[in-house]
Amino acid sequence: MTQLAGKVAIITGASSGIGQAAARLFARQGARLVLVARREAALAELAAEISAAGSEAALVPGDVAEEATAAAAVKMAVERFGGLDIAFNNAGTMGESAPLTGLSVENWRYVLDVNLTSAFLAARYQVQAMLERGGGSLIFTSSFVGHTVGFPGMAAYAASKAGLGGLVQVIAAEYGPHNIRANALLPGGTDTPMGRAAAATPEARQYVEGLHALKRLAEPMEIAQAALYLASDGASFVTGTSLLVDGGVSISRG
Repeated sequence: MTQLAGKVAIITGASSGIGQAAARLFARQGARLVLVARREAALAELAAEISAAGSEAALVPGDVAEEATAAAAVKMAVERFGGLDIAFNNAGTMGESAPLTGLSVENWRYVLDVNLTSAFLAARYQVQAMLERGGGSLIFTSSFVGHTVGFPGMAAYAASKAGLGGLVQVIAAEYGPHNIRANALLPGGTDTPMGRAAAATPEARQYVEGLHALKRLAEPMEIAQAALYLASDGASFVTGTSLLVDGGVSISRG
C-alpha cells in the first residue's frame, strides 16, 4: 500500500541530494509532485524519470529566497493537481565558511534568506492552500548544526537552521487546530553535493564520518525516508518537533 496515495507534495531543492531522493521516494509512494530548484534542466530530467515510472511531476524553476517562487509553487500545485497536502521545504545553502569576525554581512543575509526567510515565505503560501484542503504536513530541513553542535566557521548556517526549529513550533501551535502539522528534520552528515563540498578531501570526509556514532555519512535516501514518515499519516500525532536523523553525531564522543 502506498503511503502518499492521492497526495500532492511540493519539494524544494529537488534537483539533487536529499530533495531528489525524496522526490523519487514520494512519487513511488503515490504522491503527485511540484519540483522546485534553480536548475531547470536537472528538474526536467527528474520529472521525466518520475513520469516514465508512472507518476506525475510539475516543474517550478526558481530561487526559494524569492517570494515569487513560493507563490508559483503553490499555484502550480493547486491549478495542476487540485490542492496541496505536503510541503518538504528542503532547499538550503552552507554559505561561506568564516569565523564570526570575518563573516561578511552579505553572506550572513544570503544564508538566512535561503535557509530561513525562504521557509517563512514558503509556509505563508503553503499553509493557506492546506487550510483550503482541510490539513497538511510541512517539513523543513534543518540540521544538527545549531541544534546540538556549533562548528567553527558556520555562524550563519547554524543560526538559520536553528531558526527553523522556532518557526515550526509556532506554525504547529497556530495551525494545529486546522489539522496542519509542521516539523523540522535534522540530518547528520549526508553524502550530497553540499556535504561533499563541506568535506572536500578524503581526510576531511574520514573526520566527519568519525564524528558520527555510526561512523559513516547518511545516504540521501535515508534522510528522505525520515521525511516520508513526517509527511505520512504514520506521523499524524507528530507536530512542532525537531527530529534528529543524524547517525548519532549529536551524542557521539569518540
